[in-house]
Amino acid sequence: MKKLFDELSYEVSKYTTQKYSTSFSLGILALKPSIRPAVYAVYGYVRLADEIVDSFHGYDKEKLLNRLKSETYQALEDGISLNPILHSFQETVRNYDINRQLIDQFLHSMEMDLHKIDYNSELYKEYIYGSAEVVGLMCLQIFTEGDKQQYEKLKPFAMKLGSAFQKVNFLRDLKDDYQILGRTYFPFLNMSVFDNTVKRLIEKEIEEEFKEALQGIKKLPGSSIFGVYLAYRYYLSLFEKIKKTSSQNILQHRIRIANSQKLLLAFKSYIRYKSAYY
Repeated sequence: MKKLFDELSYEVSKYTTQKYSTSFSLGILALKPSIRPAVYAVYGYVRLADEIVDSFHGYDKEKLLNRLKSETYQALEDGISLNPILHSFQETVRNYDINRQLIDQFLHSMEMDLHKIDYNSELYKEYIYGSAEVVGLMCLQIFTEGDKQQYEKLKPFAMKLGSAFQKVNFLRDLKDDYQILGRTYFPFLNMSVFDNTVKRLIEKEIEEEFKEALQGIKKLPGSSIFGVYLAYRYYLSLFEKIKKTSSQNILQHRIRIANSQKLLLAFKSYIRYKSAYY
């Protein structure tokens, strides 16, 4: 029965999410049950592409990414894929009428990761839009469940949240991105002069995006508001820890939030959410 394969496909995407991200997994659990599988499907697909460009060293990454790209479009055309993650993703795209241009832009940013690029302001914006903002927009199309007017209203805020999340990731992963992958995303950043002054300029940019994004979170449908708020609180907590860490330590260690702290944060976030204090 195909229904069993459909269920298996969403379970694989769910397991992928849980395996790679405790923060997003807990955030998704706070969403309305009916939309959770679709969000798992989006995250599973995004994670698959990200792993190709970030982790599959010793393999032909460009060939693998091109294969994923081809199989993605074929799955969208056929309405089925033998790859469970792709199958759940294409079904989610169809069910929620997710804009295909968002997928194109995401894959374009993944292709950018295959090449050594000296990021200027325009390329930096282009990469963040494709790697993070469009993912937020895919999720927003799930959250708004076909309400195009609500989607357009919330779109700028979703993009700000995705951008803030990605820039926090850039700071968190600065050491590995530079030392292992040979990448630096921040425009015109000279790693030899990365100091607290430079770090603070980047943090100021992120702070503004977090502030703007929160205004949009408050306007989300009830089915998704707490889940997104919880993810926001996790990333804000990570950001606050990064802010307290010196530039030199950022270059030596990957900053993390312990799972025990995440659970405590989830409880505190729920109290704030219920009291409408946020």
